[in-house]
Amino acid sequence: MIKSVALAFGLLASSLPPATAGDITIPVEAYKLKNGLRVILSRDSAVPVVTVYMIYDVGARSEEKGRTGFAHLFEHMMFEGSANAPKGVHNKTIESNGGVFNGSTHPDFTDYYEVLPSNKLATALWLESDRMRNLSINEENLKNQKEAVKQERRLSFDNQPYNTAIVDVWPTLMFRNWQSSHSLIGSFEDLNNATLEDVSKFFKTHYAPDNAALVIVGDIQNAEAKKLVETYFGDIPSQPLPKRPDLAEPADFKAITQVHKDPLAQVPAVIIGYPGPKRRSPDYYALHMVDAILTAGDSSRFRMDLIKGKESVVQYEAELGWPFASARDYRDPEPYAMFLVYKPTFTAEQIVGQVQDEIAKLQNQPVDAKELDRVKTQVRAGAIREMQSSQTRAEALAQFQLADGDPALINTELDRVLAVTPAQIQAAAKKYLTPDKRAVLEIQPAPAQGPKGEK
Repeated sequence: MIKSVALAFGLLASSLPPATAGDITIPVEAYKLKNGLRVILSRDSAVPVVTVYMIYDVGARSEEKGRTGFAHLFEHMMFEGSANAPKGVHNKTIESNGGVFNGSTHPDFTDYYEVLPSNKLATALWLESDRMRNLSINEENLKNQKEAVKQERRLSFDNQPYNTAIVDVWPTLMFRNWQSSHSLIGSFEDLNNATLEDVSKFFKTHYAPDNAALVIVGDIQNAEAKKLVETYFGDIPSQPLPKRPDLAEPADFKAITQVHKDPLAQVPAVIIGYPGPKRRSPDYYALHMVDAILTAGDSSRFRMDLIKGKESVVQYEAELGWPFASARDYRDPEPYAMFLVYKPTFTAEQIVGQVQDEIAKLQNQPVDAKELDRVKTQVRAGAIREMQSSQTRAEALAQFQLADGDPALINTELDRVLAVTPAQIQAAAKKYLTPDKRAVLEIQPAPAQGPKGEK
């Protein structure tokens, strides 16, 4: 499954006092096995449930030319069975124990999770360790999953409005470096050319314990969990760490506008993006707050001014890292980008102008303290709500481990966001969100050109 992230902010039903951090302290114990596997434990005995979350430090931006789609293909291969859990056993075992599971592919990582009753922790660890240790890679499985990925592309992307523009076209406008600009789901040609040797090499290179992190969140006893982790993962051999791709972008980004004709779209849309800042830099937190002011909640500026006021926009989503990342898993280079569906009585140029006018208000005048307090309350509420899920906590811990080397940041990042000042917001808007640094993809409805040929 390719995972796309939409709006990151939500509201709790209850009212909250003025925005301050420190509402939640997530227990974190982090350590490393001798083979390099990073392990994070977070105990929560509120409900008898445990989330086992395995993340591998490989995504679409790690792929090589001629091998696009390998990260996504391999996500599918991970459900094809292993030495002691043949095909179908993983799924049936989790479901028969009342659990849920899934996996997803992202630009910089691939993740897998199981959520089970806490007395089934050993079951989840056995399943994850068995496929890390000895995945079933053979011609039949490879052929099956090539077709599965193709079918997913047909159903979820090629036959859905806007998705081809988002997945295939948008990255080519936002990025100059091929590592970031190629399609996240890959091409049919590259999938067809994938050999058993290619896939086996990919597994050995990237699916090793020292290129992964294991997060366990829920009703656990840490000492017991450590013993189980050592039992199931301790003797899996490490591998030489893969060379990290160079993701650097040229410094002289120039404004660009492109039109994409979409035969499946009924109404027009536009994507607008700007190259973003370094992860966890002061500007990163400031743009996090810019996004909240513009798009978070029913009283956001976009909703009040574009949807209710001008009645030009029908719906929108925006985020640091959009469309394939969020502020939490943002790893530069990434954009601040947005997707807006608008009424056909307006033009794309008008919508871009209206968006830029909203940004200009932030650039020309510091945000009012009352509005900023309200937005910070919304941000805080969204963070609290997210942390109520053991799965979301596991995801956040994993991201802070892989991207920053410190899962304990889960307890302090909200402080950094809530400390952003009106002056920082104004400065970041002026620095990053300018027309000369803007990429625009206009998505226009167009008559179909005839049936697509088989790819």
